[in-house]
Amino acid sequence: MSKKLKIFLGIAYLLILFAFLYFIFTSIQVSRLDDFSYYKELQTDLDIYISKNIIANLLIFFIFAIIWVSLLGFGSPILIISGILFGKWLGTFISVISISTGALVLYLIGNFFFRDLVKLILEKKFEKYILLFQRNEFYYFFIYRFVGGLGVPFGLQNLIPILFGMKKLNYFLASLLGFIPGFFIINTIGAGLNSYVEQAESFRIIDLILSPEIYLPIMMFIILMILSLITKKFFFNDTN
Repeated sequence: MSKKLKIFLGIAYLLILFAFLYFIFTSIQVSRLDDFSYYKELQTDLDIYISKNIIANLLIFFIFAIIWVSLLGFGSPILIISGILFGKWLGTFISVISISTGALVLYLIGNFFFRDLVKLILEKKFEKYILLFQRNEFYYFFIYRFVGGLGVPFGLQNLIPILFGMKKLNYFLASLLGFIPGFFIINTIGAGLNSYVEQAESFRIIDLILSPEIYLPIMMFIILMILSLITKKFFFNDTN
């Protein structure tokens, strides 16, 4: 049963990925990729399309993000896209809700069908964290999410709580609250890219980097990474 489900999930993931890539590459003009005015046209068309029916587009993004994350998709591309499409505030809101839900779905699937496999693969690697999380699963998992998962790939972050049987409500709420700062930063970068394309007449990498909409969230991201290293030292070291 679990093997069949694993095959199904793998095929579904590939189909969704190929469908998404097909949609992207059939919607763009490859011959104009070096033309900055083309990106301005795309940005204008996207803004018009999103604003025509914001509720429907939020719902589509919500469903897609849940499926994407539950099939082990990366988090960062979704956050950049949500920032581009919906701006930093609404983008942060919809991405936090949808990705937290998708992570919970992945956790439930992994815990129900692949618990033994997950333990076999991950338990030895993360055994030093298990007792720590068991002391106060919400508190430590919230910190873990808050600082971006301490460099652990996003898909694995979502599966690690299987090792200590985390409660579903604690998992969802710790993710929901812990995701907010990092997701806001990346959504702000996405919104900054959208703003730069809208306002600039030509593309210059220096102008992009020096744009406040870009360098300020990058600085915040660097601070979050430093905080992650400090947190790992004081909360997740071997002596705790």
